[in-house]
Amino acid sequence: ARIYLGKVTKWNDAALKNDNPTAKLPDTAITVAHRSDGSGTTNIFTDYLSKVSPDWKSGPGKGTSVNWPAGLGGKGNEGVTGLVKQTEGAIGYVELAYANQNKLPTAELKSHDGQWAKASLESVSAAAAKAAIPEDYRVSITDQPGDGAYPIAAFTYLLVYRDQQDAAKGSALLNFIWWAVHDGQKEAAALDYAPLPKPVVEKVEQTLKRMTVNGKPVLASSK
Repeated sequence: ARIYLGKVTKWNDAALKNDNPTAKLPDTAITVAHRSDGSGTTNIFTDYLSKVSPDWKSGPGKGTSVNWPAGLGGKGNEGVTGLVKQTEGAIGYVELAYANQNKLPTAELKSHDGQWAKASLESVSAAAAKAAIPEDYRVSITDQPGDGAYPIAAFTYLLVYRDQQDAAKGSALLNFIWWAVHDGQKEAAALDYAPLPKPVVEKVEQTLKRMTVNGKPVLASSK
């Protein structure tokens, strides 16, 4: 958080040396890259910063767009990536799928439990494993406890009407979502998305079984 607050400005700052005692850190200025447009990625990132830094929480805070105290803005993941690649000493944030597909190095971060966690599909799934999921699924899973949990993580959502009015389309949609959270999860890793852990799958199952088509349940008796 202190990097994005503009308080740590060199890669060989004492705070970074303490966290990386065996690394040879350069005397290079840090350039912060952030989104210039509003984005869910920014909301997730600033939500994490607000949880781990009182100064960030009381300052820029969290949101899809904030008043950045330092750095350069780029539009979209590609804009932030361009700034990082073209600027010596730059650091930025993009979604994991984009980082993997563009072969970008990622940072190990200290988790809620004090462990150093690498950004990976496994560590993102671990972040979701112990989350308390409310009925409307509106939940933050940044800075989650749990072994191996990466502290910057989030769900991707589907917005679906609880009662479907078109019988054919509604039934097909609910069965597709059921497939997606079961057999479909086998395809997630190839797309650089983390599979849902078992507790979350079970929560989704319960929700799907309560959903209806013209007032009648579709999946309750067949699954």
